[in-house]
Amino acid sequence: MKTDEFAADWKSLPADHRRIFRSSMRAFNAACEAYIADPGHPWPAALRVKPMVNTKGIWEMTWSLSGPDGRATFEFTRVDGGTAVRWRRIGRHGIYQKP
Repeated sequence: MKTDEFAADWKSLPADHRRIFRSSMRAFNAACEAYIADPGHPWPAALRVKPMVNTKGIWEMTWSLSGPDGRATFEFTRVDGGTAVRWRRIGRHGIYQKP
């Protein structure tokens, strides 16, 4: 799932940024499954996933540090009785102005 803002952000990302983000999804999805089963389970350090400060229920992930400065925000939501991820924003550090 994604917000309209995420979809607009995605369209403006260069193709190499999208490729890097997609390459992190296998690890992210596995980590989400582990977190949903046990919220005490640690996130992989390479993904730098953490709750955002002063923004209840919204999380951030850094999908690239070395270039591009890739970040995304997401939240957990319920779909058909299960837990799912809703992607909110993607891009560079500026996405934190409206996560």
